[in-house]
This record gives sequence, structure tokens and C-alpha cells, in this order.
Amino acid sequence: MRKKLSRRNWMKSSAALTAAAAAGPMALAQSPKNIVISSANGLRSCKKAMEMLKSGADTLDAVIAGVNIVELDPNDHSVGYGGLPNEEGVVELDASVMHGPSRRCGSVGAITGCKTPSKIAKLVMTETNHVMLVGGGAAKFAREMGFKEEDLLVEESRVAWLVWKRSMRDKTGHTNWSGELDAGTATARMREEFPNVDAKTLAWAMNVAIHPPTGTINCLALNSKGEMSGVTTTSGMAWKIAGRVGDSPIIGAGLYVDQDVGAAGSTGRGEENIRIAGAHAIVENMRHGMTPKEAGLDALKRVSRNFRDDKAWLSAIDIQFYALRKDGMYAGVSLWNGEAGPTRRAPSLAVNDGGDSRHEPCATLYQR
Repeated sequence: MRKKLSRRNWMKSSAALTAAAAAGPMALAQSPKNIVISSANGLRSCKKAMEMLKSGADTLDAVIAGVNIVELDPNDHSVGYGGLPNEEGVVELDASVMHGPSRRCGSVGAITGCKTPSKIAKLVMTETNHVMLVGGGAAKFAREMGFKEEDLLVEESRVAWLVWKRSMRDKTGHTNWSGELDAGTATARMREEFPNVDAKTLAWAMNVAIHPPTGTINCLALNSKGEMSGVTTTSGMAWKIAGRVGDSPIIGAGLYVDQDVGAAGSTGRGEENIRIAGAHAIVENMRHGMTPKEAGLDALKRVSRNFRDDKAWLSAIDIQFYALRKDGMYAGVSLWNGEAGPTRRAPSLAVNDGGDSRHEPCATLYQR
């Protein structure tokens, strides 16, 4: 027999539902748990961060230790040591951090001579009353904090920069450097000019010279206490104008964390993200009830609107967002379903929820 619902029980139930609705959609979500997500190049980063979360480490320390692995990898040419340089052959790095529990943040832009800008960004947060330091001031601050100045231009990146220099022309097709990349003898000429460089490296250098890559790592973490933190770090766009700063060190664009709601970060074309304050927009979308996937796709639609939704115009760029909600729900989204060119590598994010790190596909706004 069904239990009779008394007026008192009905009123209690109604009051509880009303309170939950007033608190927002996430009041009904499950309890927080240890989880780390990142851009696709962060499998090792997610694993390291998860190990630290399990040992009780602070969420910000965990994600910074995670991305340090990529920052220190000379074979990753989009982040930290080994990053591709600016047009003058100088590696300039950007990074930002946000610490949910203290609601504080720090960042550095166009910093040189330091392999791990994420660590300097944290020191800006903890040791100053500023949020951002840039250029020579950021580098000087790093020295004062005990970081020695280091040469970040690895040999592969140097070769790629020199090949790029040889691809530069004025409007008449003239170049002050020898070599013509799009001529029939381009490969042979490059081999003559770089006799000590293996064919695979030279082919890669020619490709990145003609198609300058963007690359970054964003990493977000949530622990079982509901504490959240995030970090974004990059060497920025290859061959950029000296002093160019993308979205990665911009709080609210390349990274935003509000542990009452969630966190978000980005990789890809930074200028387009800055124009929409993407990470902040995603967190606010989640605050108002969107899932991480919905929130990220909405941010991509804002980017698209700035191009009048013209796919031909949009085809020249790409951008990805990563979102983690306070209950552990997450998503990665990408403007396109794959990179331009023959490979069409599908976009993905890295995830670790306690076991092995894995890749999962990103949701996409447009198909190439």
C-alpha cells in the first residue's frame, strides 16, 4: 500500500526542492571527486597531478607539477623549454595560475630565460600583490626568486627558425635569405644548407616554417574536498612579433577558476579567445546551468560570430576549450573536427579520474 503523504511531509519536500532550485542546478549534482583534465598533450601531466591529489597535495601544486613535465620536455615545441621562438629567434613564454581555495591568481607574459613559467606565475601570486608581470620585469623577478637564466632555444627549434627565415619574402618575392621553400629545389637546397640535420627533422622544420603552429597546455584539477585550481602555459605562436602575448596568461581568457562553479582553459588561437574572454564565459555559462560541453560550445559560437559564421574565413584558425565543473563533470570542445591538412588529427583531451590517463574526443562545432 502506498504511504499516505501528510501535509507536513509534503511541505518539507517542497521546501527542499525549492531550496535546491534556488541554489542552482549544481546543488543537485553528485559529491566532488579527484579528477584532472588537460589538453591532449597532458597525459603525463594528468597522471602526475592525480598522484599528488591522492597524496593530499594542494590542487594548484598538483597541476603545476603536472605541466612542469611538458615545460621541461625539449621535444615539445609548443611549451616551455624547446618551444618555437619569436621572429627574432628568442623563446618567449606565457603562463597563468588560479588557486580556487584562496581565489588568487598570477601570471607572466613574454618571459625569457626560464623553462617553467608556471612556477613564476605562482610566485607572482604568492610573493607579490600583483597579478601579472611581463617581459624583462618578469625575467628579473624570476632571477630574484632564485631561478637562473637558461637558454631555451634547442637545436630543432633553432633549425626551424632558420628555415622560416629563409621562407620570408617581400611583396615582389624577394628574400634576404637564401633558399626558396616553394621552389622545386627547396628540399635539396635545405639539405645543402643544413647538412648535419636529418631528413625527418628538416621535413618537420619546413612544415612548421610554412604552417606556424600554436600550442599550449591547460590543466585543471578538482579534489574530493571540492577544491579546484588550474594552470595554462605556452611558448605561444611560432615566429610571433617579439612581445606578443596570447590568451594563456590572461585571467579570464586562457584560464579561469571559480571553485563554487568550475574551471576552464584554452589552447589554440589566443587572439580569438581574448576577444570573447572564453574561460570566464564558460564558467559563467556553467554557473547559469549549462553543462561543460554546452558551455564550451557556446564559447565557440561566440568566436564564430566574430567571423560572421563564415566557415571559409574561420578555416584559418582553430581553438579548443576545456571545462571542469565542481561536481566532476567535464568536457573538451574544438572549433573544428580536425587539423587543417591531410592528417586531420581529431581533437581530444586528456583525463585522469584515478586510474591511467586517457584521451577522450572533444565535441566539435564545425566539420572540415
